[in-house]
Amino acid sequence: MISRSSPRGQQGLLRATFRAVLSLLLLASWYVAMPAQAAQVDNIRLWAAPDHARLVFDLSGHAEANVFTLDNPRRLVIDLEQSRLDTDLASLDLQGSAITAVRSGVRDGSGLRVVLELSREVEPRHFTLPPNDQYGHRLVVDMEYPGERAVENPIDPIEAMIREQEMAASRHRSEASSGEAPRIDPEVVARQPAAPHPRRDIIIAIDPGHGGEDPGAIGPGGTREKDVVMEISRRLQRLVDGAEGFRAVMIRDGDYYVGLRQRTRIAREQKADFFVSIHADAFNSPRPNGSSVYALSQSGATSETAQWLAASENRADLIGGVDGNLSLNDKDEVLRGVLLDLTMTATLNDSLAIGGQVLDQLGRVNRLHRSRVEQAGFMVLKSPDIPSLLIETGFISNPDEERRLRDSGHQQRLAESIFSGIEAHFRSNPPPASLLAWQRDNRRTPSSNEYRIQPGDTLSQIAARHGVPVAQLKQANDINGDVIRVGQVLRIPRS
Repeated sequence: MISRSSPRGQQGLLRATFRAVLSLLLLASWYVAMPAQAAQVDNIRLWAAPDHARLVFDLSGHAEANVFTLDNPRRLVIDLEQSRLDTDLASLDLQGSAITAVRSGVRDGSGLRVVLELSREVEPRHFTLPPNDQYGHRLVVDMEYPGERAVENPIDPIEAMIREQEMAASRHRSEASSGEAPRIDPEVVARQPAAPHPRRDIIIAIDPGHGGEDPGAIGPGGTREKDVVMEISRRLQRLVDGAEGFRAVMIRDGDYYVGLRQRTRIAREQKADFFVSIHADAFNSPRPNGSSVYALSQSGATSETAQWLAASENRADLIGGVDGNLSLNDKDEVLRGVLLDLTMTATLNDSLAIGGQVLDQLGRVNRLHRSRVEQAGFMVLKSPDIPSLLIETGFISNPDEERRLRDSGHQQRLAESIFSGIEAHFRSNPPPASLLAWQRDNRRTPSSNEYRIQPGDTLSQIAARHGVPVAQLKQANDINGDVIRVGQVLRIPRS
């Protein structure tokens, strides 16, 4: 038997349903009409670099931003929707930046406007970052300075030209070995008089890891990696600049962040002969300790620790707001695939050779975490024509090593050991146009089968004087470019 509701019962059910739907609609309209939760600006941090400044807003939640410039006078305006300021702008250190003053105000009743007064033209860009292990929501405002260089004391133009000639000669050698050498008239080259020896400095690019809003690893006592490696790097810089025939270029010379690929780009712009990145990393255990030296691996890490550290270092660009996997075209465009492989192989061999000498010196002042040069895919090592090393001076996650890394005497000993290894390599293998090469050639008396080039000499004259073909003379001395230099010692092949 099927029971049916009475008409009165059906009407009651309809009225209850109508009231429930009406309540839901009213609740939904109330949520729509309710203003969005305001984001609070808890802190503002400024990082000043020679060629840019970075302003970071620490936010309690996501906030949309509009950033634009105004002229007469120059200003940068940052509008944040549904936001309010909960920090003291007067405490912001503006030293070293293009910002002369900062002020703020309420915009449209619920928004925040921050105005930066500027001393020079800037090119702004901005982006937001979601929370990560170290920070919450952030708005990042970058101000690029048109026409400025990332390095405060860039390489001299004459040195840059000489270094470019050396690199071109190296490319010619690689092209010759790959069977794709460009056609150069040997007669013209043979008749060119010897050029004066430039006696240039060997350029060492020093890269203190991390910086700015990226502190790197943090030890159990609160020591920040970025601070320790900057101290060691500055000590290394003083040692390099104090040695005759060497000059240091600091990739970052203050507490600001430089992208991983930008670091190698700066080194290449400065025609560096060698690139060394200084770190003091951590592991997921307090037990590991000791120094490590890393060169690039083209096929992956050679140990689990190396692989873990490489991933940790390469993720640093994500903290800085740039995807580390982006290709930023830091490779020389003239390098073709086969030439790039040849160049990378030669560069990697040099890196491993220098790394071995640095590791030997580090072992005299600190325990070694590994007894050989490790290889991993660190992004800062991927320059095709600059030998490069990444040095982990110690594990900041180890309490005893953290204390040593803070000690000025230990920092100095680490810097001295790093430079000793670098210097030993370049004194044994100086670049041909360097002061060290000139000193080496002029300190020794040529043997019976050698000849020191004099002013006015040409290859054809030297070859005729010793009764050997020009091509054989060039081959015996690995001369593939178009320049010979006064003071250079040539080996005379036996015919």
